[in-house]
Amino acid sequence: MFKHSFPLPETFHVSSVQVATIWTEPESPRLIDELATGNPTDIKRWLEELSKEEKLALISEDRIQTQILYGEAVVVTEVRGDWAQVYVPSQPSRKDKRGYPGWVPLSQLKQVSRKTWFQPEMAAVKLESVWLENEAGEKLIHLSYMTCLPVQNVGADRVEVATPQGKGYLPKEAVELFLTEDGGERKPGQSIIDSAAKFIGLEYLWGGMSAFGYDCSGFTYGMHKANGYQISRDASDQAEGGKDVSLDELMPGDLLFFAKGKARIHHVGIYYGDGKMLHAPSTGKGIEIVSLAGTKHEQQLCSARRYWDVGEK
Repeated sequence: MFKHSFPLPETFHVSSVQVATIWTEPESPRLIDELATGNPTDIKRWLEELSKEEKLALISEDRIQTQILYGEAVVVTEVRGDWAQVYVPSQPSRKDKRGYPGWVPLSQLKQVSRKTWFQPEMAAVKLESVWLENEAGEKLIHLSYMTCLPVQNVGADRVEVATPQGKGYLPKEAVELFLTEDGGERKPGQSIIDSAAKFIGLEYLWGGMSAFGYDCSGFTYGMHKANGYQISRDASDQAEGGKDVSLDELMPGDLLFFAKGKARIHHVGIYYGDGKMLHAPSTGKGIEIVSLAGTKHEQQLCSARRYWDVGEK
């Protein structure tokens, strides 16, 4: 969980659904995407009901930009009907120096203030997913890995958190607590691998940033976030940060970048060790560990970067 040092105004908005998809334009969602555009959302069911062709169209028709988790901050720059144009300060991007840009339904956002939202301590979901509960223990929202919410009280079995809808509770064993000002503990490269390995088999989702589906760079972003590092959202931007690593000096947790000839980088994975890579491959496939030798990946491997032992949070 990286330090929350990105700039935000005194009032801003946060996602009030389990996962809010940031669309390219208000017209980008289709009727078949209703489970992802309402409030509440059901991202798991949405993805289960989409065909492979419908998922591929999210890419070929440039419909999705990225996603944000429950409680993640955005800044609204324009409102058009029922839609808000936003940028995401926690997702650095060359597309907008302020953060990743796009459009999100207004119904999926809740306005908050810095004074009320940023508490001294935060709780990060460390399980693949967990249910947010009310005081009576009733299930409210199915949350993704690395959802981070302000802590209001720590009990014997549950942590009371602030949410866009008010008070909520998370099982104590399901979260990791960290100081908002300091961010989470910065962990070594092997910890990035350990975090990522929990998602082997999870199906790829273009633009995905949650435990319900990741794309290649969303996966590397999320696993670094879980281990105390903030990196850029997209592969081409990730390839410009961190520390340059020679391909004969790779260590587990390093990022591997791929391009066809001199074309722009099109893929990123995490070096697993022993000549293998852990990555989110493409639509219709699940997160996997693959050997590089003798594959197209070996032919297209062009650079590597290391974030896990360099720089500040």
